[in-house]
Amino acid sequence: MEYIKKTFLYLFLFATLCSCSAKKDAVTSRNYHAFTSYFNILFNGEEAFDNGIQAINEGYKDDWFQQLPIEPIVFDDRKIAIPTFKEVAPEARFSLNKKTEVSEEIKNENSFERAEEKAVKAIQKHGMYIDGLERNGQIDDAYLLLGKSRYYSQRFVPAIEALNYVIANYPNASLIAETKIWRAKANIRMGNEELAIEIMNLLLFVKDTLELDFDPEIKEQANTALAMAYIQSDSLHKAKKHLILATRTRKNRDQAARNMFVLGQMYAKENKKDSAAAVFNQLIAFKRAPKKYKIHANLALVKNVSNDSLSNEILERLEQLIDDRENRPYLDQLYYEVAGLYEKKDSVGLAVSYYNKSLQAETQEVQQKSFTYENLGNLYFRNSNYQLANSYYDSVLKVALDTLDLRIRRVKRKSKNLASLVNFEQLVAVNDSIVKIAALSKEGQVTFFQKYIDGLKDADEAAAQLKLNQIAFGGTSNALASSNKGKWYFYNSQSLNYGKTSFQKVWGNRKLEDNWRWSEKASFISKSKDSSVVKAKDVRYDLESYIATIPISKQEIDSLKFQRNQALYELGLIYKEQFKNPQVAILRLERVAGLQPKNELLLPINWHLYQAYTDLGAVVKADFYKNVILTEYSNTVFAKIIKNPGEKATSSIKVNEAANLYKEFYYLYEKRKYREVVASVNEALLKIRADKLLPKFELLKTFAIGKHLDKESYQKALEFVAVNYGNTEEGKKAKEILKQLAK
Repeated sequence: MEYIKKTFLYLFLFATLCSCSAKKDAVTSRNYHAFTSYFNILFNGEEAFDNGIQAINEGYKDDWFQQLPIEPIVFDDRKIAIPTFKEVAPEARFSLNKKTEVSEEIKNENSFERAEEKAVKAIQKHGMYIDGLERNGQIDDAYLLLGKSRYYSQRFVPAIEALNYVIANYPNASLIAETKIWRAKANIRMGNEELAIEIMNLLLFVKDTLELDFDPEIKEQANTALAMAYIQSDSLHKAKKHLILATRTRKNRDQAARNMFVLGQMYAKENKKDSAAAVFNQLIAFKRAPKKYKIHANLALVKNVSNDSLSNEILERLEQLIDDRENRPYLDQLYYEVAGLYEKKDSVGLAVSYYNKSLQAETQEVQQKSFTYENLGNLYFRNSNYQLANSYYDSVLKVALDTLDLRIRRVKRKSKNLASLVNFEQLVAVNDSIVKIAALSKEGQVTFFQKYIDGLKDADEAAAQLKLNQIAFGGTSNALASSNKGKWYFYNSQSLNYGKTSFQKVWGNRKLEDNWRWSEKASFISKSKDSSVVKAKDVRYDLESYIATIPISKQEIDSLKFQRNQALYELGLIYKEQFKNPQVAILRLERVAGLQPKNELLLPINWHLYQAYTDLGAVVKADFYKNVILTEYSNTVFAKIIKNPGEKATSSIKVNEAANLYKEFYYLYEKRKYREVVASVNEALLKIRADKLLPKFELLKTFAIGKHLDKESYQKALEFVAVNYGNTEEGKKAKEILKQLAK
C-alpha cells in the first residue's frame, strides 16, 4: 500500500512539472516560472547589482574643488563601441531560441557581470514567449536588470537594445517609465543628449496629459536624467530647473543630496552667492543626507559669504564641526576653510596657524594639501616673504598629481621666478657673513667660532638625551615599558640593563663627569664601526678647521664683495620689475649704492631708484636721483628720457619688451599654433632691435616651420639660422639638427 502511495505521488509531481513547461500558456506554468525566475535567479541578480552600486558610491573619489558630476561614476569614452547592424538587430541578442549569452563566457566576473548573467539566465530558462506575447511577468524585470547592468559595464549599445525590447514588448508594464529613463541615460553617455531630452520630455508630457501618477522616485530619476542631458548640452539654465524639481521629494537620499550640492555649485559658479548659500543651507538641514555632502556644504558656504555677520556665523559653525570627533576624516578641509576665513579678516597669524593644522591632519588628501601649500605661499608672497613663499610653492609641485593642470603650471612659473630671487638672497647672506667674519681680528674670529661650537655641543647633548630617552622608553623597548607600567625606570632591572647596553652601543664607555658628551671622553670597545663617527664629530668641534675656511687675500674678499653687489643689484631689479614691490627694491638698490659698486652699476642704480620713488609718489626722493642723473650723467639715454618723457626708451627697454614678446610666442608654440607663431615672428622681426634675441626668434620660427611644413622647408630654415647665427647657441643647435637630419 505504501509503495502505491509513493508511486501516485511521483506521478503527480511528474505531471505537475510537465504542466509547468515554458511552452505551455497555463496558470500553473505562468506562476511557476514567475516565482522561480524571481526567487531563484533575479533576486540574486538584483542583490549583485545593488552591491555594484554600493561599491561605486563607496569607491568613487569626488574632487570637491571642481563641479561634481550628477552621477558619481567615470566612463572611459574610448571604450564606447559604435553600433553595427548585427549588434542592434533584435534577433541577434534576444531570440529566445538561441543562447547568445552564456555565463561561462563572462570573464573577470564582477557585480554587474554577475547581475547580467542572472538576468540572461532568467530570460533563457523561464521566458514564456508564446503566440507573440511574453507570459512570464518577471521577464520585463529581467530585461531591465540586463540593461542597467550593461549600462554600468559601459556597454551602452547592448544596454539600449535590452531596454528597447522592454519598451516594445511590455508597453503597459509598471516599470516602463524607469526603463525609458535608463534608455535616456545610456543615450546621454553615448553623446545623444538631444535624443535623451526628447525621450524624457515625451515621458513627462505623456504623464501630464494622461494624468498618470508616477512614483515620486521616478520623477526624481527623470528630472535628474534631464539635468544630466542639459549639462552635457551646456543648457545650464534648464539643468538648474530640473535639479530643483529633482530635489523636491528627495526619495533617493544619496542622489538628492548630490543634486542639491551640484545645484549649489552651479549658482556659485554664476556668482549668485545668495542662491548658492540657500541651497547649501537646505542640504545641511536635510537630515537624511550623507555626512560627506553636509560637511562639504558647510565648507562651500565659506566661498559664498555675502557679509561679515554671516562670515562669523559660518566660522563658529566650522569650529563646532572641528570639535566633533566624528568629523576627523574632514579635519584637513575644515582647518583649511577656517584659515581662509581668518585670512579674509586679515588675521594672518591665525590663518597661518590653521593652514599648518590642515597640513598636519592625519586624513590629509593630496589635492587638499596642494591647495593649502599654495595658499600659504600666496600669503607669504603678499607679505614680501619671498623665500618662504618659494618653499611652499616647491611643496605644491612635489605633492601635485597633475603637473599639466593650469593652476599647477601657474605655481610652477611663480616658483621659477622666485628661484633666482632666492638664490640671490642666499648669496648675499652668505657673502655678507664671510666678509663680516673676515673683517674681524684673529681673537674676534676665535670668539665667534668658539661660541658657534659651544652651541653645537649644547644642541648635541640635548639630542643625545632625547635619543637615550627614546631608547629607554620608546621603539623596541615599548613592550618592556608597557609590561612594567607604573614603575620608575631605574627600579626596573630589565629596562635598566637594556638602556645601559643601548647607551654603550651609541656612546661607548664613559665616566660619570662633566662634558661626558665630548668625543675625547669616549672609550669605545669596538672602534671599527665608531671611529669614523668620532672623527666626523671632531671636525664639527674643531676650531682650526673653521678658521682655515676664512679668506685672507684681498683678491678673494673683493671677489665676494663684487658677487654680493651684483646680487643686490639683480634683486633690486627683480623686486621692481617682476614682483612690483618698489619698497623692497629700494632697500636693495640703496644698499648696493652705499657699498661702492663698480662704476657701470651707478647709473642704472640711480635710474631704477628714480623710477621706484616715482611709482611710490615720493617726489623729494625721486627728484634727488633725477638730479644725480641730469648732473652727473647728462649725456646718457636716461637723462634724455627724463628731459623728454614722451620719447620711447631705446635698447635696454626694447630688450625687455622683446623678451616678453618671445615668451608670448613660445606659449603659442606650446599650444601648437605653429602657423600663428611663424606669422607673429615675421612681423616682430621687423621691429626688434635687440640683436642678442634675434637668433632665439629665428630658431623658434624654424621649429614652428618644422611642425607644420615639409622636411625641405624645415632644412632651409635651419640652414638660415646656422649660417647667419653660427657663433650663437641657437646657430650651433641648428647645425646639430641638420647633421641628424642628414643621417
